[in-house]
Amino acid sequence: MSFEFPLPDVGEGLTEADIVAWKVAAGDTVTVNQILVEIETAKSLVELPSPQAGTIDALLVDEGQTIEVGTPIIRFNGGESGAEAGSDGASETGGSGSDSGGPAEATSTEDADGGATLVGYGARTTSSKRRPRKGAPVPSPSAASAEAAPAPAESASAPGESAPGASSASTAATSPSPAASTGQPGPADPAAVPAGAAKPLAKPPVRKLAKDLGVDLSQVVATGPHGDVTRDDVRGAADQVSAPTSGATATSAASASDRGEDEERIPFKGVTKMMAKAMVDSAFTMPHVTEFLDVDVTETMAMVRRLKSTKFLGEDVKVSPLLIVAKAVAWAVGRNPRINACLDGDEIVVKKYVNLGIAAATPRGLIVPNIKNAHSMGLGELAQGIQDLTALARSGKTPPADQAGGTITITNVGVFGVDAGTPIINPGEAAILAFGQVRKKPWVVDDEIVPREITTLSVSADHRVVDGEIISRFLADVGRGLEDPTLMLA
Repeated sequence: MSFEFPLPDVGEGLTEADIVAWKVAAGDTVTVNQILVEIETAKSLVELPSPQAGTIDALLVDEGQTIEVGTPIIRFNGGESGAEAGSDGASETGGSGSDSGGPAEATSTEDADGGATLVGYGARTTSSKRRPRKGAPVPSPSAASAEAAPAPAESASAPGESAPGASSASTAATSPSPAASTGQPGPADPAAVPAGAAKPLAKPPVRKLAKDLGVDLSQVVATGPHGDVTRDDVRGAADQVSAPTSGATATSAASASDRGEDEERIPFKGVTKMMAKAMVDSAFTMPHVTEFLDVDVTETMAMVRRLKSTKFLGEDVKVSPLLIVAKAVAWAVGRNPRINACLDGDEIVVKKYVNLGIAAATPRGLIVPNIKNAHSMGLGELAQGIQDLTALARSGKTPPADQAGGTITITNVGVFGVDAGTPIINPGEAAILAFGQVRKKPWVVDDEIVPREITTLSVSADHRVVDGEIISRFLADVGRGLEDPTLMLA
């Protein structure tokens, strides 16, 4: 008896994920909680454990494919749990909830046979069999039309008559199924389907693919085993629609093909797509205002060098100028709490804690995890927090919780040799500070020009939440703390 395991909701409120790498192969024997596959959501990489012990019968999704939550990804052949815990016909309908577009909903850690399963995985404890449609017996390929467009026997057309609104000729021309010869409407003949008939049969991933490709499912010839539309059906219909119809179109396509070797196409998905959406939402909902300040950070840089050489914060703790900037931001927020706020409907919410976001460039794209309660941390704790956060971000396994709840953010553009920028505010916050590169420049000290280490700070803020005075005072305090770090000891 087989059991199909659907892609579960990993608790992020997301609807799809990419299959990154399979950790098992068909024929392998696995145990409960053994890692099956690594997936990438819009926020992080996640390893999915096995919901049961058994033998892998087949991998249902290829690496690199994007699928929706609820789509079956792997099939087990027997095992201690899974299919036995489902209802009658579970294997016929995907018993794991795949037909309903959602993951299995097991709420117990043991199945009916006593085998351990993961909470949220495994077969449903209640029946998952579909409610039969009127007049639709167990479907078969030849009865697909009855499932797609059921009609009471009393109102059936007489033999040889076509359905309302369609001629027999058009029915025969558009429907290759056996139903065409009987005069009954089939799933591939939308014109022959009576008003109020069921929608074309297709699983959620197939419907999404059709939407993405601009294909009308009612116009697609269904070849699935139960009269349902498959991915290949949708792609075939899309190819017919997009086929070149003129010499100019064909020439354009050929020209684009010739340029293919000189171009790189990067999938717009995952972290990159999520970041893009967040930035668009922020840029077009918040009136950004940006201020700049050149700061003499000679004392800050001397402090960083002392901390490095003495290893005062610990042997394995990495000390960088970003550490002192983070401390200065937390200190300046304490002096200007209004900057640490957000707009919630008709209220401005001023937060009395600092969850300090650090924008991190990773191989998967830009993410902004945050250090919780940074305002209460000493230099050692803050340094360790930044180090752990950065290492986890680069590994691509930052959990969603670490990216939620930020109150104010720092982006370190100086590490790339950039002096300043106009950063876009992280959604849900009111300000973001950009820290530019530190360079030696001529500076006036006590009416004399001397070489000093200088950086440029820039802060973008939501002008709905804070006015120019608050922004200016906050930026000036950050600069003051970096010019003389001893001020932050008070």
